[in-house]
This record gives sequence, structure tokens and C-alpha cells, in this order.
Amino acid sequence: MKVSVFGVGYVGLVTGACLAELGNQVVCIDIDPERIGRLAQGQIPFHEPGLPEMVRNNVDADRLRFTCEADEGVGHGEIIFIAVGTPGAADGSADLTQVRAVARTIGSRMDAFKVVVNKSTVPVGTADEVEQLIAHELAQRDHDVTGGADFAVVSNPEFLKEGVAVGDFMRPDRIILGSSETPAGARARVLLNRLYAPFNRHHDRTLHMDRRSAELTKYAANAMLATRISFMNEIANMADSVGADVDAVRRGIGSDSRIGPSFLYAGTGYGGSCFPKDTQALLETARAHGLSMHLVEAAQRVNQAQKGMLLRHVLARMGEDLQGLTFGVWGLAFKPDTDDMREAPSRDVICGLLRRGARVLAHDPVAMPNARACLVEDLAGDAALMANFSLCYAPQDAVAGVDALLIFTEWKAYRSPDFEAMRGVMRQPLLLDGRNLYEPAQMRELGFQYVGIGRRSAA
Repeated sequence: MKVSVFGVGYVGLVTGACLAELGNQVVCIDIDPERIGRLAQGQIPFHEPGLPEMVRNNVDADRLRFTCEADEGVGHGEIIFIAVGTPGAADGSADLTQVRAVARTIGSRMDAFKVVVNKSTVPVGTADEVEQLIAHELAQRDHDVTGGADFAVVSNPEFLKEGVAVGDFMRPDRIILGSSETPAGARARVLLNRLYAPFNRHHDRTLHMDRRSAELTKYAANAMLATRISFMNEIANMADSVGADVDAVRRGIGSDSRIGPSFLYAGTGYGGSCFPKDTQALLETARAHGLSMHLVEAAQRVNQAQKGMLLRHVLARMGEDLQGLTFGVWGLAFKPDTDDMREAPSRDVICGLLRRGARVLAHDPVAMPNARACLVEDLAGDAALMANFSLCYAPQDAVAGVDALLIFTEWKAYRSPDFEAMRGVMRQPLLLDGRNLYEPAQMRELGFQYVGIGRRSAA
């Protein structure tokens, strides 16, 4: 099938490459000519395992093309995905500027029936707005849009996890398709069922519903996951206070089939582009309808507090004045297998250490360039503070001479280090494990002072 994808960010590029991998003819469109040029040469602007190879293979096979020409994109696809960014606006709502621009672009250029698919994460009611914008553009061109016969707008939210996005797309848990009960909507369902047929050969994963329910499903899913994380972090903090081990609690409640084991790991809080932005956008949508969402608000508050947990541990042991002290950091990205620094807990803590006079040595397998740029922004370009921040190109370099090692990201490279060599080069053998990578009893036997999240009873 012929598919066009507007937007070559995270969602758009994964969508385009994976659909091309299935044999479709895909054109990806973006307004940034430099990025389009790099993609045409197989250069990916972010880290995502498996994606560079998929892009290069499908470009070489002439199933995947990149262009800045909107006319080419609209003309090519019988199915057109809108996969542009919806960043948080100043008031916390989702900024739909790019979505609206693409809708107008499609409406001003289409000359045949098109299925326009909202893949971007958007507030409830956006599909209706996109439909109105396209219809307006068509009316300006004297097209007959009675009954919506020239196009259909469908909501098809993405459920991709950074670091495993290719696998998530190719082996989806579910495919949500929200469409209207019109002849155009019925025609769209037929085309999209054909497009997604390869994912349904052994088990039908497609859930058809109305558009507003599909839009709300995306936000509800992220809010539920964010709430589970915050709930478990609160349980971990209680475990520290009462002398329990959160890992034992996790296994105990996760074995309940009504709860399950996923997203029950305590840590330093969630980050990235989805959970923080989407929970806030959901709250703003609720407020616009005169509603309150107390549970989602609480999940946000817990998460914000949890981000500073390791800094509070440092200050409790060493005081507010950290002059002359050096801290190692393993992991900068908000999660492994990505270079995404958006809302990463490491940023808050590193800034807190630097502002109190500490020196910081940091390592991350892929996120270090992004991390430096983010910290410069967080510290308002303060050169004196940035002078005390150093990136290390090997994990062991970030532990030499440090008074404590802080772990923020559970990269595989950190799971089995040479602990004896580490202890031998650290000024103080203090390990603050924000992801509970290690067993407290083993760390004690190896001569470390070990602090996990909610694991005080075992220490």
C-alpha cells in the first residue's frame, strides 16, 4: 500500500520504517531539509536500537523515501499519517500547532480519497478538529465535502516504548483504531485493516472504537502506568521508613493476577517525553471540562519529589555544603537504550550537586552529548558550574576518586562491574543505587555502603 507520514521524529520515523519493512511504499515528509538529507543517507537523529538498519535497508530497497515536498507526500499516500510533535504548551496543554498545519497542508492539496490518521498524541476531540480543518481547506477549493466523502480522519494512537520501539511496532499488544460511523469511516476501516493485516494473522489485535475513545485510551494508558510507578515509589519510601524491603513487596503483590508484575519497580521517578507531558495534558483536558483528576495529580507530585531522592540521601550524609566533594554518575538518559534526556531525573540531581559546590563525573553509553546540552540549559549557561561537570567515556573513569557513585539508568553495562576495582579507586565506597541494580547484602560483603530505593531492611 502507499503510505505517507508527516513528521520524522520518534513516532513518525518508527512508523514509516516499520510499515516499509512490511512491503509498503512509504514517503516521509518533514519541513527540516537538513534532517531529511541525513535520513536519506541513513543517518538517524536519535538513538533507537534496530532502527538505523531498518531505515537503511528500506531506503536501499526503494520502499522508504524522505522529502520536504508536501505535494509529493499528499499525492503519494492513500493513507496519510500525522506524526508530528505535540509539545507541552505554557499552560500544560498539548500544543497542536504542527498537527493543525499538517491538516491544512493535506486539505489544500488532496485530490482523491485519503485516510488521514492521527498518530500524534493529541487531546480528546482533535480528530474532529483535523476533520474540520481539512474540510475547510477543501471548501476553499470548491470541493464537495458533503458527508465527508473525500476523506476520513482516524485516531490511531501509538504505544511505543523508547529503546524497544521497533519491537513494539512489529509485535503490538493492541492496535487502536478510532473512526466515525460514516461511509468514509467505513471505507477507512477497510483500508486500515488491510494495512495492519500482517499484525493480525495469528491473533486479531485490532480494537475498533469511536475517535474520542481512541484518543482518551492513549492518555488513560500513560496515566495508569505513571500512577503505578508513583505508587510503587511511595511504597518504597514507606519500606525505608518501616524497615521493609520493597523488592520483596514487589514480588508479593506482582504475583496477584489482578495486579501483575509490570511497572512495579521502585526508582528515582519517571521521565521522558510521554508520561510527564501526557499526564499534564490529560489534567488540562479535564480542567477544560470542569473536572478534577486527583489520582493523576498525586502521581505527578510523587514523581517530582522522587526525582530528588538521591540528592536528599547525599545531603543527609554529607550536609548542604558539598565543596571539595566529587560524585560519580552512571546513567544520564531517563531510561536505557535511548539518548532522551527529557525530564530525566539525573538532571535535577546533577544540578543540585553542582550548585552546592560539588564536582560531578558522569557516564552514559549514548546520552552524553544531549546531557551536556541539557545541563547548560538547566544551569542557564553558568560556565563556573559547568566547569565542575565532566563527561567520562568509560564507566570506570566516573568512579575514580569519587565520594559516592549515583546510578540513574539501568544500562546493561552497569549490571556486573568489577566491584573490587571500583572500591579500590573510590575515595569513599558509597553507592546510591537509584534503580536497585544490586543486592544490598552482596554490596555490604564487598565493602560498600549501599543505599537502594526502599531496600533499607536488607542493608
